[in-house]
Amino acid sequence: MLIQKISEYLQIFRHSFIVKCPIEWVWRFFTDVKHLEIITPEQIDLKIINTTSPNIVQGQEIWCSGKIIAKRRMSWHSKITFLKRYEYVDEMLAGPFKKWRHLHKFQNIDEKLTEVIDEIEFELPYGMLGKLLEGYAYKQLQKTFEHRKTATVKALENK
Repeated sequence: MLIQKISEYLQIFRHSFIVKCPIEWVWRFFTDVKHLEIITPEQIDLKIINTTSPNIVQGQEIWCSGKIIAKRRMSWHSKITFLKRYEYVDEMLAGPFKKWRHLHKFQNIDEKLTEVIDEIEFELPYGMLGKLLEGYAYKQLQKTFEHRKTATVKALENK
């Protein structure tokens, strides 16, 4: 995991892990919108409100809600802005962040191992006030993505 400053307010968070599963299975799992409810920590209480497609496709929009910050339910609207085999990007159109761009990438290590890579560019709202919350945001991302790793391994390696 790495958080990197690329401008005064824009940050990059990276996380990756290996799952003992063929890349096709991993791709199928992550391109089904319902994977979000499986891998999101329970305390976030994620609910998919609407989606333009049950599977991740170019241009797809997803509306969801969850307890993202300070256990307050918030809405989130995102769009798939880039898609190619084993890689896609979702960008927040409306929600709790000033900017959120999430690259999902899957790399084949061998027939039975796949690396799951997440890279998030994010900016908190409220300028300097938001800057004061970067440490908290980083810790929350770290906890969330460690949970996603555990939940993904459990879902895919126990098939």
